[in-house]
Amino acid sequence: MTNMIQSAKDQVAALTQAAYEKAGAAGVLPAGAAVKATIEIPKDTAHGDYASSFAMAGAKAMHMAPRAIAQAIVDNLELEGSYFNKVEIAGPGFLNFTLGPKWYGDVLSAVEAEGSAYGSGTEGGGRKVMVEFVSANPTGPMHMGNARGGVLGDTLASVLARDGWKVWREFYVNDAGNQINKFARSIYARCMQLTLGEENYPFPEDGYHGEDIKELAQGFLAQVGDAFPGDASEEGWLDQMAQFGLERNIPKMESDLKKYGITYDQWFLESSLHSSGFVADTVAFLSEKGWTYEKDGALWLNTTQLLKQKYLAEGKTQEQVDKLDLKDDVLRRANGFYTYFAADIAYHRNKFEQRGFDLVINIWGADHHGHVARLQAALDGLGLDGSHRLVIVLMQLVNLLQDGKPVRMSKRTGKAIALHDLLDEISVDAARYYFNNRTPSSPLDFDLDLAVRQDSENPVYYVQYAHARICSLLARLAEEGAAVPAADTADAALLTTAEELALVKSLAQYPEELHLAARDYDPSRINRYLTALAGDFHRFYNACRLKGEEPAVLAARLKLADTVRSVLENGLNLLGVTAPEKM
Repeated sequence: MTNMIQSAKDQVAALTQAAYEKAGAAGVLPAGAAVKATIEIPKDTAHGDYASSFAMAGAKAMHMAPRAIAQAIVDNLELEGSYFNKVEIAGPGFLNFTLGPKWYGDVLSAVEAEGSAYGSGTEGGGRKVMVEFVSANPTGPMHMGNARGGVLGDTLASVLARDGWKVWREFYVNDAGNQINKFARSIYARCMQLTLGEENYPFPEDGYHGEDIKELAQGFLAQVGDAFPGDASEEGWLDQMAQFGLERNIPKMESDLKKYGITYDQWFLESSLHSSGFVADTVAFLSEKGWTYEKDGALWLNTTQLLKQKYLAEGKTQEQVDKLDLKDDVLRRANGFYTYFAADIAYHRNKFEQRGFDLVINIWGADHHGHVARLQAALDGLGLDGSHRLVIVLMQLVNLLQDGKPVRMSKRTGKAIALHDLLDEISVDAARYYFNNRTPSSPLDFDLDLAVRQDSENPVYYVQYAHARICSLLARLAEEGAAVPAADTADAALLTTAEELALVKSLAQYPEELHLAARDYDPSRINRYLTALAGDFHRFYNACRLKGEEPAVLAARLKLADTVRSVLENGLNLLGVTAPEKM
């Protein structure tokens, strides 16, 4: 797919090399020098649109002053038919290239030709990547942290797909282990309280206190009728209660996420790893490789040694490694039960070994940072190269604000803001745009009041309004007989104002931003790009007339406006946000 910025850089390199070879053949410059030049985009367009360091980079090999080399290059450049209309020498010998109409016209043509595929890349090369995200415990409603992780994971998956990866979205359902036991005990306690009276049965201090647990208890009692409390033995009811709760909570999670615009290729059950024996098999495999030992009746992973091996391979010194406070991890407790860490290792072994993913990306809360290197090292111990093939994107917390004040949240006390409640207050568009508006590593302030405002302070409104404004403009002019022309009939040479040229350059930047968003696992780059593009359009619209202009100028500006509309829609669709035609 077309990347006009890269095409311009490639052409600078080709033109400069051709001029050098011509000068060398004429004896003006020493022939045969291998020159590695950099090509940059100057911040100030007074210095041209692209700057090559060819003359400075070749000075040593040619034994000549950079400016003399630069002059010889300029004298031998052939710009006819190229993207550039002039080249100037600046400073110690920079070659500053200024773009001409052909490049600006080709940007408009590329967007028109590629349509919704504009911006796509090939970096992934068709390799398989899994993005696992949200993976909230199915013990209660999803909350604000899940809301951020959901849009981050979903948008990152979309960005990777556009950059050439074969993408798989997955939700890991933690339907086994301690949290499910606590979940069942919480339901049981509420059932006892409903049966005997709250004052006659204590609720566990570490239980789940939310109203949803009370609702599940009421539903369970309605289902079993007089059979409860029966013998009142807690253990006899826990499996039934856990199953009852999961059968209701998991579909609710799926429904909430669908409302949020998120669907998964698979909901993977942790319990399947245990029931199939894959957790036990994985632990046995680690033992075969010599990475485990027994102590106090439990089986331990030698995480310390695995991490030392990992850190030394990454370039840390032995002295640095020795200073780290490294600890080993239990894989199987003395009671015979496998730990969550053991299941997590098995799950990731399944991703790589059983299902053949080339790369695995997990979206985790920042509070899991201590788990990252340990899991990667365990996978290294299995021979799966977890240090390079497992990427963890750590996501900082969300601070919810209303009336300028923080809204307190606590999942344990049942005062969390649930995702479905949030989506009753604000639009899905606002939520998806807002939660993806900062890099994952930055804390996010979510202002509920700002998210529903209809003005330029609201970032999603600002971008959507630019799209709607263009649609209204084009419709109004079409009624007057001014249709958007094809790119090959619009004269890009008539786009001469600073606002017009800046807008075309912004359009050309989209493929690069998409690639960088995929490379850096940071889809918030798309938000920042769209906000900047919308701003460039508003400046163009305020500075450049359309109605009443002579036909050729009007046609060029109409084509430019329509191209902006296309790219805004492209980017908004990538974020899972609508591109309205009217607002």
